[in-house]
Parts: sequence; C-alpha cells; structure tokens
Amino acid sequence: MASRRMDHSPGYLVARPVYSDPSFQEENERKEIVQTTVQEKLRKNCSCTSRRALLIVKSIFPILDWLPNYRWKEWFVNDLISGVSTGLVAILQGLAFALLAAVPVGYGLYSSFFPILTYFFLGTSKHISVGPFPVVSLMVGSVVLSMAPDEKFAILSNSTGLNKTVINTVARDAARVMVSGTLSVLIGIIQLLLGMFQIGFIVRYLADPLVGGFTTAAAFQVFISQIKTLLNVPTKNYNGVLSIIYTIIDIFKNIGQTNICDLIAGLLTLVVVIGVKELNDRYKHIIKVPIPIEVLVTIVATGISYGANLAQKYNAGIVKTIPNGFIPPMTPDVSLFSEMIGSAFSIGIVGYAVAVSVGKVYATKYNYAIDGNQEFIAFGISNIFSGAFSCFCATTALSRTAVQESTGGKTQIAGIISAFMVLIAIVALGRLLEPLQKSVLAAIVIANLKGMFWQVFDVPRLWRQNKWDSIIWVFTCIASILLGLDLGLLAGLIFGLLTIVLRVQFPSSGSLGNVPGTEIYKEVKKYKTVLEPEGIKIIRFTSAIFYGNIDGLKNAIKKSVGFDVVKVFNKRAKALRKIKKLIKKGQLRATKNGVISDVGTDNEGFEPDDDIEDLQKEESPEVKEVEIQVDWNSELPIKVSVPKVSIHSLIFDFGQIPFVDVVAVRSLKVIFKEFFRIDVDVYIAACDDNVYKKFEECLFFDDQIKPDIFFLTIHDAVLYIEEKRKYTDGHDPLLEKISLMQESKDALEYTETDPANDELDAQEEALRRLAS
Repeated sequence: MASRRMDHSPGYLVARPVYSDPSFQEENERKEIVQTTVQEKLRKNCSCTSRRALLIVKSIFPILDWLPNYRWKEWFVNDLISGVSTGLVAILQGLAFALLAAVPVGYGLYSSFFPILTYFFLGTSKHISVGPFPVVSLMVGSVVLSMAPDEKFAILSNSTGLNKTVINTVARDAARVMVSGTLSVLIGIIQLLLGMFQIGFIVRYLADPLVGGFTTAAAFQVFISQIKTLLNVPTKNYNGVLSIIYTIIDIFKNIGQTNICDLIAGLLTLVVVIGVKELNDRYKHIIKVPIPIEVLVTIVATGISYGANLAQKYNAGIVKTIPNGFIPPMTPDVSLFSEMIGSAFSIGIVGYAVAVSVGKVYATKYNYAIDGNQEFIAFGISNIFSGAFSCFCATTALSRTAVQESTGGKTQIAGIISAFMVLIAIVALGRLLEPLQKSVLAAIVIANLKGMFWQVFDVPRLWRQNKWDSIIWVFTCIASILLGLDLGLLAGLIFGLLTIVLRVQFPSSGSLGNVPGTEIYKEVKKYKTVLEPEGIKIIRFTSAIFYGNIDGLKNAIKKSVGFDVVKVFNKRAKALRKIKKLIKKGQLRATKNGVISDVGTDNEGFEPDDDIEDLQKEESPEVKEVEIQVDWNSELPIKVSVPKVSIHSLIFDFGQIPFVDVVAVRSLKVIFKEFFRIDVDVYIAACDDNVYKKFEECLFFDDQIKPDIFFLTIHDAVLYIEEKRKYTDGHDPLLEKISLMQESKDALEYTETDPANDELDAQEEALRRLAS
C-alpha cells in the first residue's frame, strides 16, 4: 500500500561544505550560454530539405500520414457502420440545430455536410464528428437575429381589404442565410489566422470551470429558445442583455396560445428520446450499436403528421420546405464584417475549444496526438469553405461524436461516410421530411442537452476541491444567462483572470521548522514534530513577488515574525534618547559589574514617552553617535517600553518564487535594511538562478547587502547562522554602549530620514546611470 510507513527505508549521509551562492559558483564554473542570433534562427527555420518539405506537407495535410497506414480489412467495416449511424443522427441534428441558428432548416443539412469534406483532409482528430453544435448554433442565431430581425422585413398587406403588417419571410430568410454564411467565413478567417500564427495556446485561458459554466448557461438558453418552439407560441426575438428574461416573460404572456398538437408531439418525443438514450448508456456493454432513437422518432412523427394532416387540421408548425439539391456558392457580404467581428471571435474560440476538448479526450483514449494549431487551420478552412455554401459555423457535437466512437469508428473514414448519408438526404430524402413538426425537432434538441445540464453537479465537487474554480463556474454561468453568451463568455474570462490576480496578490506564506536529525524543513503548523531553530525564523512564500503583492508580502512578514520592524526601530531610537538624557543628568552610570541608577527604584528621573506629534516629526531617526549594537532583549536599566525581538536571523525560502520584478527587488532591499537596523540578519535560501540574476540586474547588492546572504538550501543557511553565532555570544553590548555614552558627553545626533525613500531614490539614480 502507498500509505504504509517506510520504517526500514534506506537512509543516506551527505558530507559537504556549507554553500552560499558565491562559494558554490567558485567551485562550480557556469557554462557559457551562447545566444542564437536572429540570422541563425532564420537560416535554420527557412532552410528546406526534401525531408523537411515532406514533414511540412504532412503537417498541413495529416491525411497523408494516416491514410497510407489505414487497415482496410480490419477497420473499414467498423467505419462503415459508424458512418451510417452517425450520418442518420447528423441529419436530424442538422435540421434541429438550424432552428437555433435562425435559418431555414434545410441549411442545417448543408452545415452537416460541407465542413466534413475539408476536415477529412486537414484535421488531426480521428474520432470527432464535425458539424453543428447547439451552443455554437445558438450563438450564431443571436447574431443572425440581431442583424436580420423580423421588424426589418415588415410590410403592409391589404389582401383582406384591411391594412395589416406581415413579415416578408422570403426576404428575411435570404438575409439571414447571408448573415450566417458571412459570419461563418469571418469565423474561418479568424481561426485560420490564429492557426497560422501558432496561437493555439489561447484556448488555455478557457479553463474547465469556465467552459463548464458557459456551456451550462448555453444549454439553459437553448432550452428556453426551444420551449417556445415546443409550445408553438408567438414571441418576439430578443438579443443582448437580459434577452433570456424577456423571452421567458413573453412565453408566459402567450402561454394561453399554446398549440396542443405540437405540445403533445414534443413531450412524447422528449420522453421517448430521453428514455431510450438512458437505456443506451446504461446497457452499452450489451447494446453494441446504440439505438438510433432520433431517426426512428423522426420517421414515425413525420408519418403521423403527413397521414393526419396536422398542419391543416390543427395548425401545427411543420418544417414546410427543405431545398432539394444544392444551391450555388455565394459571395460573403464583406461590409458586415465590422458589425460581427466581436461575435465572430468569441464564436470561433468557443467552437475551437469544444472541438479540441472533445478531440483530446478520444486522442488520450486511443493514444494519438492532437495538434492544436493544425485544428485551428482545419476548422478555419472548413468554415470558410462551408460559409461559401451558406452554412453556419461548424465545430463538433458531443452526442454525435459519442455515437461515432461507440459504434466502432476508427478514423475520419467514418466521418466521410456520415457526410455521404447527409448527401443522400439533401438530394433525395429531404422533401420527405417537410411534414415533420418543428416541436419534434425542438424536443430532440432538448434531449441532447442532458449532458450539459448535468454539469451543475460539478459545482459541489469544485467547491470541495478549489473554491475559486467553483466561483468561476457559477459567475460565468450567471453572466452568460443574463448578459448573453458572447458578453457572458468575456465576463467569465475576465473574472477568471481577476481571480488569478487576487490569488497572486495575497501570497500564501508559512513558517518552517526543522525535522529533527534531518535537513528537511516543513511548515510548523502542519507537523507536530517539526521544530523552529532557536532565534531563527524561516518564512516560505509560494507566489511570484511583483508590484501587485508587495503589501501582502510585508503583511505576511509582519505576521510571521510577530512584530513591526519599523515600530521596533522607532521605539529603540526613543530609548537611546532617554539613556542619553539620564547620562547627561548623572542619573545613570555603568561599572564593570553592571548598570547602576543613582535614583531609587521608582526611577524618578525617567521621563514619559514623547508625544505622538513628536514621534511623527522624528520618524525613522538614525542614531550615529556610536557604531555599536545594543542587546535590546537584555534587562534594560530604565523603564522604557521597547518591544522584544525574539529572533536574531530571518531566512526567506525562495524555492517556490518563479520571478520577481524591479519593484519587488527594491522593496526587498528596503525590508532587508530595516531588519539590519534592528540587528536581525536576513538571508535568502534556494533562490532560482534566473531570480538571482534579476537581483543582480536590479542593483540589489551594495556595501551592506552582499551576495553571500544567498544560500543553496535552507539547511546551509541555518548551519552558517549557528556557526556564526558561536563567535558573537557571551558579551553584553548594552554595558559597552552606556559606558561609551558616559565617556562621551558630546550631544547625540539624530537625523529624520525615510530609509525606504532614500533607498529607492539611490537605486533609481543608479538605474539612470546604467541606462545612460
């Protein structure tokens, strides 16, 4: 068992000198790092050999890599079964998701066909099913509805002798198809550029909690948008902030106009589809090929609608028209780019993130790699190509991909076969689906949202694991519901980055102690056997140090050492002034045996503390009369309030500090000198070489702060301190201090300075000299 104690584990003994950074570098010469020049980089990257050219071509067209190795006898039957099954699902989902994109349902078939053709040659995933996805389709629909609303196509009609406003649906649908196709082209251009410039890393900022909250909110938006189709109630099309709220209000206002025929068909479809999908999931080890329930339900519903003539008798909302065959390519309206570029960017990133996330799951399962930048290029070209054929944005659908993989799909051969199935529907079978009720399609869409709704149960788990991730999830979800999907995604992304800033701004720290008999140091509050070395405080920081968290760093130091170093220094300065006054009055003198006050035990010569106003005038005084330290923790000869400092050395563990900036180095220099003034030595242990170099570049070292305060490990620093203290203990510097004061009757000099400002000014002047 992993948790069993290693009572008889082998030990080791190490005997070596105590290393500071300078002493280690003296014994171990650094390697000279030769920087590669720009010309050499260009020569290396631009050189071309036959092998390099072949690798470049294969990276652009991954099909050249996997198709020659395709095992036709072993894999083709599996890909054929998978392609047919996935194609049947793709037909229905294409029709259903077209409702979300606010375009005629026939264009959903085109969007399930054209993107696969290019991804087959350019994509790196072997298992994802390329085509519409409900979240992306809804985001496309919000752009389409905002740029081509019904009100824009309202006309007056007097066919019944009365002037009545009607919608020119032909012109409206043509405009919406143009908008969705143009948007797809723009999304493709953005994705292609991001891939060419190797910016695939951008998806890293879409963390799993953010994506989870966003897709759950999108599922809720999809659900509301399909509820009005399921009920077949008249509602306005809202977009932007609070649009979902207005839609819900509209649905309830008009719920009395619900079409009962559509409602019954939709509810029956919903119950049957969800029930059979649950059976497919629960008994997938028995049912090797999932039951294509969407296809079966659609066939039955279409037959009933056609046989019972539901559109004429009950005014049921049906598909009505599905184009037969293909329409010619269109030229995108470039003038619309400026209006939709923000939405295009967010849709492109979301579509890419969904596809890559799903692709990586199956790539890990089947032990192959996904190239993020090539995926950007593949989807970019796919969207440009399909946009020219009036398609809306393509990515992948989780449920459709699951069907393709679970039915035995091995490669994108299954994808191209599914495209062939969609092609049959486009050229031959599309018209047969015209009697299908839209409420049935809406129910199929809602049934496919179950997985996204189930993500709500991730929140309690995230709260237990990391509260910040849980907060990001909830914030993104609420923002996406209230602000709309595009603004909600942006708000969630900004909030996620803000939480990182907040976490870094308040660095976690802890006091370390030694595990007896070892060189191991652990946090004192976490282990019972860990002991702090006497007089030594060891502080560990677990964050980068930069301008944003300097105040948090200072507070952490104050909390760990138990006192405010500036206040301690000011109190000691006041005590020296009182000692001076008593010596001048002859009320205090020192002998070899100790300090004797000529006044009684009441110490009538003791003067009260200075007023607060006097303290403010004499901030950070420098005592220059005698260059001898005072042991302020010894028994003082007068009644003066001076805080006890229980440590003589402070060690900062920088082993987990990835970087520091200029402001951090300057502030650390001031902090170090403040501790030096109260006789506390400061050391740094386990500092990374790059961080050490930054200290050098920022002029951290001077006559007082030497490089030898840096040690390779905490234990090196502790051993050095203990050895050093052996030669400084055993005398009372206070007696020596007062004796020198008594011998010197000269006035003691005090200067009012701000050491922090002086230090920063000096470093700024040095930096200016260096720059010049």
